Amino acid sequence: MTSPPAYKILRSTGGHALLVALSLIFALPFIWLVLSSLKPASQIFEFPPSWIPRPIQWSNYPEALAFIPLIRYTGNTLFLALSGTFGTVLSCSLVAYGLAVVRWRWANALFFVMLTTVMIPPQVTTIPVFLIFKQLGWVGTFRPLVIPAFFANAFFVFLLRQFFKTIPRDLLDAARIDGCSHFEVYWRIVLRLSRPALVVVIFFTFTAYWNDFMGPLIYLNEDSSYTLSLGLQQFLCQHNAKWELLMAASTLMILPVIILFFILQRSFVEGINLTGLKG
Repeated sequence: MTSPPAYKILRSTGGHALLVALSLIFALPFIWLVLSSLKPASQIFEFPPSWIPRPIQWSNYPEALAFIPLIRYTGNTLFLALSGTFGTVLSCSLVAYGLAVVRWRWANALFFVMLTTVMIPPQVTTIPVFLIFKQLGWVGTFRPLVIPAFFANAFFVFLLRQFFKTIPRDLLDAARIDGCSHFEVYWRIVLRLSRPALVVVIFFTFTAYWNDFMGPLIYLNEDSSYTLSLGLQQFLCQHNAKWELLMAASTLMILPVIILFFILQRSFVEGINLTGLKG
C-alpha cells in the first residue's frame, strides 16, 4: 500500500504533468507561428508538415520590417493602448469607488442597471455609435477609440467594486474621520491597496487595445494612422500573402503582450484570486 507522503508526491507529479501537457497544447499555435516565421515560404504549407525550419531563415524579420512601416504602426497602437488603458483605469476605479465605498441610496440599484449593459452585444451598438461619432466629425481620428475609455466599462467596474469591498471599512472610515476627502481616500488608500485588481484591469485593457482590429477598421481611414492589426491585414492584401513575412510581423506584434504578462504576472494572478471574495 502506498504511504501517504508517496501518494502526495505521486498526485503532485501527476497534476503537474497534466498541466504541462495542457500548456503545450495551448501553446502549439504560438509555437507554430514562431517556427513558421523562420521558414522559407515553400516549407510553411508543405505536407506532411515539418516543425523545424530547414534552414532557419532569420532574414524574414528584417524583410518584414522593410515591407511594413512597423515603427509607425507600433507608435499608433501604443498611443491607443496607453491612452485607452489610462482612461479605463481612471474612470472605472472612480465609478467603482462611488459604488463600493460611498454610502448613498441608489448605489445598488444603479450597479444592477450597469451590470445589465454587459448583456448587450457590442454589435448592436456599433452602427448607432458610429453615426454619433460621424456627426461629431471624429471618424478618421483616434478620438472614437480613446474617448469612450473615459466613460467606464461595466465589467471592470464590477471587478474593481468587488475588490474595493474587501478593503476594511474601518480603515476608510478612520481616514474620513481624520479629515480626508473622498478623493483623498480614493487616491491615497484605495488605489494603493488595490494594486492586484488594477493590474488585472491594466493587462486586459492594454491587450484588448493592442489586438483590436474592428475599432481601427471602422474609424481609421488613412494609412498614417493604422494600427498593427490593421497594418498586418493591409500587408496581407497588398503583398499576395507572403506568409513567412506575415508570420514574422505577427510574432513581433505578440511579443510586447507576452513580455507585459510576465512583468505583471504575480500581481495579475493575485488580482484574479482575490477579486470577488466579498460581495
